[in-house]
Amino acid sequence: MKKLFKVALLAACISFTASFVAKAQSKQGYVYFSAIIDVMPEKATLQKTLQDYQKTFADQYQLMQTEYQTKGADYEKNRATMTDAVRAVKESELTDIQGRIQKFSADAQQKMEAKQSELAKPLFDKVKLAVNAVAKEKGYGFVLDATSQILVVAPDADDLTPAVKLKLGIK
Repeated sequence: MKKLFKVALLAACISFTASFVAKAQSKQGYVYFSAIIDVMPEKATLQKTLQDYQKTFADQYQLMQTEYQTKGADYEKNRATMTDAVRAVKESELTDIQGRIQKFSADAQQKMEAKQSELAKPLFDKVKLAVNAVAKEKGYGFVLDATSQILVVAPDADDLTPAVKLKLGIK
């Protein structure tokens, strides 16, 4: 019985090792994700939409800056003739406007990042689907994004970027 258990255990170990070695020998490829995104026709539309969205924030920001500068100039011009109470109110008002400008700027930045992610997601999903399809067609088990990874050795034969561009109909 012990001998049978040892044989079964040895067979399981050999089977596990063989499957591990087979997986370790999976083909690995790479793709320059950003190079694909940069030449996609949809990118121009995305950038235009983002620029239009950013302009709405820039216009509002400019109005706030103008208000701050106007009130600041008025304060500087009339400060010597103001009573302490009026001066304190004007200083508080300027501080409030400055705080609103800073909060607006931070909120606008967050909204811009969220909008960019929202608009870019379909583009990234489209490229990812094409990468998956090409990897499956060519028998690759792993595909790295060479844009964000440092590849020391990367054979041209494993660069899937041209095949993905072809899949997406991009030259």
